[in-house]
Amino acid sequence: MKTAILLLLSAFAAAARQPKIENAKLETRAFAGSLATLFTQLGTGPWWAGWSEPMIPGQRGDMCWSEGNRGDARAAGTPIRLEGPTTLVILVRFENGAASRVRTATPDCLIDAGGLAFHWITGVPAAESISWLKTQVTATGHDQSIYAIALHAGPEGTRALEEFTAPTQPDKVRGRTAFWLGNSRGAGGLRVLERMLSSDPSRKVREQVIFAVSQIPNGEGVPQLIDLAKNSSDLAVKKKAMFWLGQSKDRRAVEFFAEVLKP
Repeated sequence: MKTAILLLLSAFAAAARQPKIENAKLETRAFAGSLATLFTQLGTGPWWAGWSEPMIPGQRGDMCWSEGNRGDARAAGTPIRLEGPTTLVILVRFENGAASRVRTATPDCLIDAGGLAFHWITGVPAAESISWLKTQVTATGHDQSIYAIALHAGPEGTRALEEFTAPTQPDKVRGRTAFWLGNSRGAGGLRVLERMLSSDPSRKVREQVIFAVSQIPNGEGVPQLIDLAKNSSDLAVKKKAMFWLGQSKDRRAVEFFAEVLKP
């Protein structure tokens, strides 16, 4: 019980971490109600808002690139985390009463707000963060919003992504969601991708799903790719599966091709 409490407190502490913010009219406020209501109260913009949430484990590359170029936006003296960050920072720009940009970062990043007002919001529940980001995917198809959802720790992120794989969603949204399911959600993501392979109405999306399966960390998608290469009745799907198996350099893929090429 004590260990669980300590882990919970650690998660709350991580979620409260604020990056270094400069060149901004900074205001910190506690979350209350809903993000949608809070953003309406802040006016039409332009302004930035940001908050943090616990992040899925693993390396995600350096998330501190500055806007519009590849210059480093990492705060001086911060460590390079070999095991990856544990806290996600969501940054949103509002203009004319609507979110015009969604970005992700980590607390190690140095944030330059360009002289605009910046509202740092503390205590945003993960479910509320995901719920608001879902509205942005629905309204605009923001790829960054899908990515931000995928980086949230906990099962809520997987459930939200699964919603965007429904056949009623646009092909582009389903395809991008598949990519992030493969990259971020492990076994839970693989189960959703397997369902998409058997039921998605678009061949193009199914081909994107195959690529997503190939991106699942630690080669967890290789058995599914081998099964598709052996048993799929769709020749295009079979070819895609074999292509990504060849790219994997996985021992099981090598053994599969050796069996296929036996005289």
